[in-house]
Amino acid sequence: MSLPLIYHEDYSPEFPADHRFPMDKFRLLRDHLVDSGLTEDSQLLRPPLCPADILALAHEPGYIERYMSGELSREDQRRLGLPWSEALARRTVRAVRAVGGSILAAEQALEHGLACHLAGGTHHAHYDYPAGFCIFNDLAVISHYLLASGRVNRVLIFDCDVHQGDGTARILHDTPDAITVSLHCEKNFPARKAQSDWDIPLPMGMGDADYLKVVDDALNYLLPLYQPDLVLYDAGVDVHKDDALGYLKLTDEGVAARDESVMRHCLGRDIPVMGVIGGGYSKDRPALARRHGILHHSAQRVWTSSGCH
Repeated sequence: MSLPLIYHEDYSPEFPADHRFPMDKFRLLRDHLVDSGLTEDSQLLRPPLCPADILALAHEPGYIERYMSGELSREDQRRLGLPWSEALARRTVRAVRAVGGSILAAEQALEHGLACHLAGGTHHAHYDYPAGFCIFNDLAVISHYLLASGRVNRVLIFDCDVHQGDGTARILHDTPDAITVSLHCEKNFPARKAQSDWDIPLPMGMGDADYLKVVDDALNYLLPLYQPDLVLYDAGVDVHKDDALGYLKLTDEGVAARDESVMRHCLGRDIPVMGVIGGGYSKDRPALARRHGILHHSAQRVWTSSGCH
């Protein structure tokens, strides 16, 4: 079978072309993966809508209702940084992953060893308010959902987005079987950091070699220590040297080496791993889509050589 990849057309609703958040990157990523021959559109798995009761495993029900009905406060809209629309609300439920994209990707990873979402990694969303372009926190929802259902006994979130996963850390702070690990640029958003189980702050300007050593050292220590049943990997490409909102200096080759390293560390220990794309920002949207596609091309190489299936 082919590498499980999850996508839905709702991910890229109509959106202001000049907005800082590149909403069209999900559609462009799908186009890139099809055009490059990695997959066919018919092979992409489409997730169902995410029920509110699953969202409510990680979010305050009143907040869910306020968002879906378009009644966010001005303060919440300011924190979010995205304009509300019915199309955006539909996309949020899909991409939130729950029974939508990321939960489906996690379930596919548990079944086949490896799976990737063409969205996800909304790690700034908090229990009862949005932040940093993130409305609902897919990494937190998926952790609560799989733990509550007994599908896993322990999950480890390995967050390599350039920004700290503050929402994930706070939502899962009192969930000992969900281990939060954040590798992030120390001088970047958010200004007020949360406390993950493992925070690994990185200096501005760090390049490929130093970064990859941190990744290897962290995984060599943490995976044997916790022996998780599933790793949720946030493969943010805002660590890239050309990213508009990141301050690290990874190249395309460095990002690819990081992605392969994470997946091989996990699969080498028989730990299923699912990837979400996380953050990435550029006015050159096709270039950004190709950058996000590094995750899926790397996963395909690992999938082919590991014999997951």
